[in-house]
Amino acid sequence: MDRQTVGSANRGRLQVEVRTEGRSEVVTVAGELDHHTAELLRAPLDEALEKGRARLVIDCSHLEFCDSTGLNVLLGARLKADAAGGGVHLAGMLPVVARVFEITGADAVFTVHASLQDALAD
Repeated sequence: MDRQTVGSANRGRLQVEVRTEGRSEVVTVAGELDHHTAELLRAPLDEALEKGRARLVIDCSHLEFCDSTGLNVLLGARLKADAAGGGVHLAGMLPVVARVFEITGADAVFTVHASLQDALAD
């Protein structure tokens, strides 16, 4: 576990770090979010929601790839967060990842911010 975060996980191609910042649970993902790594993200998102942290900010500025399994993890978290009175905010998506959200129409169901700072200020 990293000393700078509440929790972190790493399985080769995906790193996930979680920290609380104000009223938000900030989840930083780096690497490739796919069928093989999706559980590394699903678990901390579910844990945050179980703790009542319903405003999730996903820092995507180091996310290099996201397939349909990763997208489904984020969509599932969005449904749970919305039901709890919160939401999922995506921040700093690289163009290659933003394109997946655009093609699938998922960008319309998330609050998308240009940067982590913008998401935290919202």
